[in-house]
Amino acid sequence: MRFVLSLLLLLPATLAGQERTGSPHGELNVACSACHKSDSWTAVTINAGFRHDRTGMPLTGAHASASCRGCHVSLDFKGTPTACASCHRDTHLGELGADCSQCHSSRSFLDPAVMTRAHQLTRFPLAGAHLTTDCNACHTAAPQGQLRFVSRATDCQSCHQADYQRAQNPDHVSGGFPTDCAQCHAVTLWNRARFNHDLAGFALTGAHRATACNQCHLNSRFAGTPTTCAGCHQPDYDGTTNPNHLQAQFPTDCVTCHSTVSWSGAAFNHSLSGFPLTGAHKTTPCDQCHTNNRYTGTPTTCVACHQQDYDQTTNPVHQTAGFPTDCVSCHTTVRWEGATFDHDARFFRIYSGKHRNQWANCATCHTTTNDFVQFTCLTCHEHNKTQMDDTHKGKSGYQYLSTECLRCHPRA
Repeated sequence: MRFVLSLLLLLPATLAGQERTGSPHGELNVACSACHKSDSWTAVTINAGFRHDRTGMPLTGAHASASCRGCHVSLDFKGTPTACASCHRDTHLGELGADCSQCHSSRSFLDPAVMTRAHQLTRFPLAGAHLTTDCNACHTAAPQGQLRFVSRATDCQSCHQADYQRAQNPDHVSGGFPTDCAQCHAVTLWNRARFNHDLAGFALTGAHRATACNQCHLNSRFAGTPTTCAGCHQPDYDGTTNPNHLQAQFPTDCVTCHSTVSWSGAAFNHSLSGFPLTGAHKTTPCDQCHTNNRYTGTPTTCVACHQQDYDQTTNPVHQTAGFPTDCVSCHTTVRWEGATFDHDARFFRIYSGKHRNQWANCATCHTTTNDFVQFTCLTCHEHNKTQMDDTHKGKSGYQYLSTECLRCHPRA
């Protein structure tokens, strides 16, 4: 009885107080049941009866699960600001403006997809490892008066100066490397740098591509490195004995004979010397013609190398026959044996014309053994001297001699 009486006594006062103050939420005109339940006044659960989107601030993403008191610090909801900065601390210090949606979404304040898309519209689009790099790694705390996000430097050195100074293979600082890291490095991975050596005016080919940088760039010297062959290959030049380059005074322009594939197996284009190698000459060892390692001033006449062959030939005997030492008259570069003499073109037609098949062998005309300078026409042409003298009467210079026959009848 006392409990009921006490409740009745309190009820008018409570109602009276509510009439004086109204709703704790100010002018919010929403039924209490939209958020509160009868079993617990403080257990707030927003149900379908309350449409937050009608307030001008739709709750999406993480906002839908946020605590009401997180934004509505006071129970009076009237005039609650809707600007992002009213709830979220601006870590950008006002440099990027108040429209957080340019980089952030309600799904997550740190939404990588949205932030990346926003960054692609700047002077420094993100690619490779930059996509996963923490923002603060580049946007470090700025000194007094310097902007942290706007007008930041976009050159590699601004972030990678420490990497540049630490690099030892090769040493970038002592090597005087440019600070434009993109010449060698990619945004995918800082290591495994690749330098386009063509840009240096010395394209790497063959074995040069696999050669360690420090073999040519001694003591981390890159600027002014010589590009001549002898700049790196002088020891190879000096140590070569077959043939001896130093003694033979070979040029130090190695590409005349060597390629970048291998130092060994050099091939010299002999045509450049004015004496093309053909036939057996192509497989003849160099020192057979270039005796005593002599290369400059080597004679190019046949007899210079083939005098011994000339002297020892007996069929026919070249020396006593007075054969010319211009071997190409009869011989080819394929082999010394099997020579053929073009008698028709150089001397008298015996293979064509009237004399074809009219002789048996060389001795038919060249009756003096091994003396091919001497020849006779009269052994075959049984001319009567008296008759020939009468026939040639009045011919200036006529003599009854074979040489005179040839003089007047050179192509008979």
